[in-house]
Parts: sequence; C-alpha cells; structure tokens
Amino acid sequence: MNITVFGGTGFLGHALIAQLINAGHYVTVPIRNREKAKALAIQPNVRVEIYDSAQDAELARVTQNADAVINLVGILHERKRGDFARVHTELTKRLLRTFGATSLSSSGKRFIQVSALGASEDAPSEYQRSKGAAETAIRASNTKWTIFAPSVIFGQGDSFVSMFAKILQLTPPFVPLVMPKAGAQFQPVWVNDVARAVVAALANPQTIGQRYELVGPKRYTLREIVKHAGSRLGRDPMVISTPPPFSTLQALVLEKIPGGPLMSRDNLRSMSVDNVSDAPWPAFAGAAPVAMETITPRYIGEVPDGFARYRKT
Repeated sequence: MNITVFGGTGFLGHALIAQLINAGHYVTVPIRNREKAKALAIQPNVRVEIYDSAQDAELARVTQNADAVINLVGILHERKRGDFARVHTELTKRLLRTFGATSLSSSGKRFIQVSALGASEDAPSEYQRSKGAAETAIRASNTKWTIFAPSVIFGQGDSFVSMFAKILQLTPPFVPLVMPKAGAQFQPVWVNDVARAVVAALANPQTIGQRYELVGPKRYTLREIVKHAGSRLGRDPMVISTPPPFSTLQALVLEKIPGGPLMSRDNLRSMSVDNVSDAPWPAFAGAAPVAMETITPRYIGEVPDGFARYRKT
C-alpha cells in the first residue's frame, strides 16, 4: 500500500514507519522542515514531501496517491491559545475533506487516526476535548476510518518516563520530588506495540469503523512511574504530591520552564481522570503488549557507549 503518514517525524512516527516498511508498504511523510526528516529520508520506500500544512490544496496533493492516511499529529502543550483546536481538530477535519473527497472513489482507501485515551468533547482538559472533537468529526465522515486511543506511550525517545529520569538526574538524591497529582493512574503502552496495532489494522477490514483503546498490561500511579525511573538510575526518590490548592500554581510555574513546559495547567486537568482502560488488547494486533519494566532497562540508566549491551550480559 501507499501510505501517507502525518506526524511521521515524531516519536510514534519513527516506530510506525519502520514497521510499515518492514511490512512492505511505501510511505510518504509530509513535512514542513526537511531538517527534522533526515533520518527518515534515507529509509528505503520512504518519500519525504515538503508541504504547506495551512493549504488544503497541499493536503490533497500529498494524499492524492495514498491508499491510506495515518494521522499521528498531536501536541501536549499550546504555544498560544487555540493551538489544541487547530492542530488536533481543525487539521483532522481538513484531512477528512481533502482525502475523504478522493477516497470515496476507492473502496480500499483507509483513514487511521491515533487519538488519545480519555479523548472526549466533555473531558476536563482542552487537550482531551480537542482530540474528542476530532473523533466526532471522523465518525461523521464518509471515510473508512479506524481510531486508536492509546494511554501514555513509552519507549526510547519518549517524553514521559525519560523526562522523569532526566529530572531525577538533575535533582540531588536528598531532595524530594514535589509534583502535582502523584496518585494519578496511567496504563503505559510501548511505542512498538502501538505501531504494531496500527500496521495490523491496515490489513484487516474488520477494523473499519472501530475505535480501539490501547493500554499496557499494568497500571501505575505517577509516583510509581517516577520511582521506577529512579530505580533505573540507582535511586529511590521520595515523591511528594503537591496539596490540591497549590497544584495549579505549581503547574503554572512549570509551564514557564525554559526549553518547553514540564507540565501545564491543562495537563493537570487531564490527570484529574485516571488514564486507564479495561479494554482488552485487540486480537488482530497479535501478542499481548509488554510491561514497562521489560523495556525501560534498554534506554534508561544504560551506559552511554557502544559496549554497554555486552557489559549487561
């Protein structure tokens, strides 16, 4: 299949494109900045296309020969008010208009959306509401859609477990880590397991018109995830949850951290609802997902040289 992947330069995008190539697909990755796609551009069966994401004609151009479109585009923080709606909702609607107009002429064309667990138009955070509005638009469209809603995704290069490991490396061992919502629950899912489910769905027409929640096999509190990251560094950090009256203030401060927010007030609102699901792993996606403890030793606390893998044996 010829597949156009929006958001292909991101964390999930790299894992997904690798699996698409291994499955024999041809991949087009629309990008705005070629520098971000150097690693992808040298991959076999991958074509990088410079495009203007603000123009519907450009969206039509980069999808006109596609048998499937996969939308991975997402942001965790707004740079300016309204970014969540523009990136999550409006872009999805525009893709549905442009690709949907051509896909109706071919019964085999697919639209796959990677959304988020907890996405709903009445969710507590704008992130979740914008993702939910995108899902509503997809369900109302004439495309042959499939929606995936993963919990927080982990793996090498993630911005979750790895972020906490970096914070702990910068924190003296005797200093407790004070954070909002330390008791919030998550069900992290490995990036390669999510990619595997998406690739499998392309070959399975029974997934059309279905929404799948993708979660790992274990639930953890945020405190437990931080302590796990610490254990990979030989640390047993003390994690203290910020009292509710001060959580919003702390999140506001963390929004202003140079180099990008560590947490925002919108993130805090997202964590007011546990990010977990009782949904079983979809049978078409193959083997059950792996637990966080199985994967994180590969990329957290590793000796940073080429011989590390041999020293571990």
